[in-house]
Amino acid sequence: MPIIMLFVIGCISGFVLFAKVCLINDGLPLERKYKVSVIIPARNEEKNLPFLLESLKKQTYQPDEVIVVDDFSSDRTQEIARQYGVKVIQNAQLPEGWTGKNWALWNGFLNSTGDILVFLDADVRLAPNGLEALIKTRERYGGAISVVPYHKPERFYEKLSLIPYLLGVFAFTSPFERNSSEKSLYGSCIMVAREDYEKINGHYGVRHEIMDDMTLGKRFSEAGISVENFIGYDLVSFRMYPNGIKSEIEGFSKSAVLGMVNLSRSTVALIALWVIGIVLAGFITPLLIVAKHPWVWPFLVGYIMYTLQILYFLKYTGTYGKIVPVMHFLSLAFFILIMVYSMYQVLFKGCVYWKGRQIEIRSRRGL
Repeated sequence: MPIIMLFVIGCISGFVLFAKVCLINDGLPLERKYKVSVIIPARNEEKNLPFLLESLKKQTYQPDEVIVVDDFSSDRTQEIARQYGVKVIQNAQLPEGWTGKNWALWNGFLNSTGDILVFLDADVRLAPNGLEALIKTRERYGGAISVVPYHKPERFYEKLSLIPYLLGVFAFTSPFERNSSEKSLYGSCIMVAREDYEKINGHYGVRHEIMDDMTLGKRFSEAGISVENFIGYDLVSFRMYPNGIKSEIEGFSKSAVLGMVNLSRSTVALIALWVIGIVLAGFITPLLIVAKHPWVWPFLVGYIMYTLQILYFLKYTGTYGKIVPVMHFLSLAFFILIMVYSMYQVLFKGCVYWKGRQIEIRSRRGL
């Protein structure tokens, strides 16, 4: 049946896109030969920051300095950071032509002294040997590395991120992106040598970019510095949006359309095949079941195929429970909402919103 073939092709596309590329965790001792600076941009992160700073205290390879850049928080972010005894910097006023996060990261770098730089979002948490694994992985591969963290949503609205999150994983583990001459980085967790960062002028060189991480990776690639991406699995995790569904929608929609523009055509084509299949299976199957339509069986087969595939991916990428992975049409509806809102912002408003700031899109060419 043609519809069954479409589901099979869609699922095959998903397996091609997903790669189990994990950080090195060999249990071998690591010689201490680097001065490591951890830089954390933080804007209203009182709910996330304690988990990250607590995890940093427990590292088998202790960082030499932890720098929290307070980006004009209106909550207890700065107070919490000081309680942990880390270096706290009050970010300077945002200059014209910069995005807030890039400005915070750049100021963190300017106040750092390490020869290895680790840029972590405040929602990241590291296993006790997480930093050690990052260092070992960068030693083997060189250049700049980044990690798509294992996602640990807690509330139901957070679990609606299932499909958008998996598509993000695909975008960074796709063989076409891994073998590309111009690779992107995933901004939640980046490690790079100071000399390589300085060679491309770091975040100063991408100061106006909304997709700063993806552009930063391409700048490294253009400079002949290798770029590699990994999944966090049991070493690097995060909880992205504990502050409500509004922040979740803003967070995903600011990068949904712009991120796709940065991907190779082959990656986009396979993502499209996977999405077409899961949309048909996810939305039509429940309707056919209710209507007791004779076509229900091929669609039900497709639905089960996608459900099993999602559960397999989640073994390595996130804890979403059972309800949303099985009823994945809920997350599909959320994904469509995000895409529509993202296209509206990019194509009609020319700006996106994030953490109380309106960020102008510098150029919409190629969209």
